[in-house]
Amino acid sequence: MKAMIFAAGLGTRLRPLTDTLPKALVPVGGTPLLGHVLQKLYASGYDDVVVNVHHFADDIIAYINSLDFPGKISISEERDFLRETGGGIRHARPLLQGAGNFLVHNVDILSNVDFGWLRSCARPGALSTILVSERKTQRYLLFDESMRLAGWTNLATGQVKSPHGTIDPKQYKMLAFAGIHYMSDDIFRVFDNEKVDDRFPIIDFYVSVCDKYPIYGAQAPGLKILDIGKIETLSTAEAFLRSL
Repeated sequence: MKAMIFAAGLGTRLRPLTDTLPKALVPVGGTPLLGHVLQKLYASGYDDVVVNVHHFADDIIAYINSLDFPGKISISEERDFLRETGGGIRHARPLLQGAGNFLVHNVDILSNVDFGWLRSCARPGALSTILVSERKTQRYLLFDESMRLAGWTNLATGQVKSPHGTIDPKQYKMLAFAGIHYMSDDIFRVFDNEKVDDRFPIIDFYVSVCDKYPIYGAQAPGLKILDIGKIETLSTAEAFLRSL
């Protein structure tokens, strides 16, 4: 099975650590974040993994080459410029298309989610199935009663985005994106149809087309998840790993 790991980011929230190494190689419990994600993917049957690179690309590639990974790891080069998450998926099309479905995972996410369970949540014809949680944050995705995506809101600013026009966020389930999604490779046809740019965030894209294409949320029971995007969360990461 195929998966993609986003490892190209600058990791600005983890500075000064990421002034000298990529976020993907920040160690937790003696193992780089990328190593933790690769181990979890392979244990779940994902033996064909694409990793995109930009910031300290050579260091990430050297680390991958040092691994005794029993599957295949391909590199999606983004050294010329960062394409963000949506553009990164689009750029990796030659490495992902043809799989039918593939998993996408942020490199800075640690969790106990069962990838098999997430695959089982994918409904027939769904463009993407997004892992979500009730984590406290300012920005939430909005889902209807069937868990189909309907929009996005920022509670701090009051901003609401939806292709359905003016909607009341209080009439929807407000859930936070967990950095993992299971996607149909029909996404590439949709990218073509929508004439996307080379650089764009995938969540913004989901919100912009959720009236035309079925995109659903999946809320895992007993989910434990940690986004290691900030120095303060890194300090709790080893204890979190032990809790898993």
